[in-house]
Amino acid sequence: MRKTHVIGGVLALVIGAGVPAPAHADTASRIHWGPVRSSAGHAGHAEADVWITDFGAETFAVYGRLHDRDTHRGHCAYARARFHYVGGGTGWSRPRSTCSAESSFRLTSDGQINRVDVKVCLYDTRLRKAFTCHVDAIKPEIIANWPQ
Repeated sequence: MRKTHVIGGVLALVIGAGVPAPAHADTASRIHWGPVRSSAGHAGHAEADVWITDFGAETFAVYGRLHDRDTHRGHCAYARARFHYVGGGTGWSRPRSTCSAESSFRLTSDGQINRVDVKVCLYDTRLRKAFTCHVDAIKPEIIANWPQ
């Protein structure tokens, strides 16, 4: 009998942890930055539709959809973020890339930040090198009065 209660309690805890938070709580901290497109001067480009979380969050996130709009077979879309931390210092996220027409991405910080630089490039898979990059610097004062 005791095992049944323990297993039932653990099962209830696991199910409760898997239930997502209410939708209104998640959307309150979402900010749509918009498209970030790699630089021109090539047969194609990479583009990211960027969303960010609130700068007050302990862990900041840059996320959205990454689009590969290059006609060359070995060229892919590439996104990366550089986080400027409140306590000082910077750090790069792991890069995300896709060779498909569209893919989702999520880049997160290791703490609270006061600026993020979102970098979108084309990536040459043969040379393992990013090129035609464009960087958008996003700061809290830029988005302070934006509609969400």
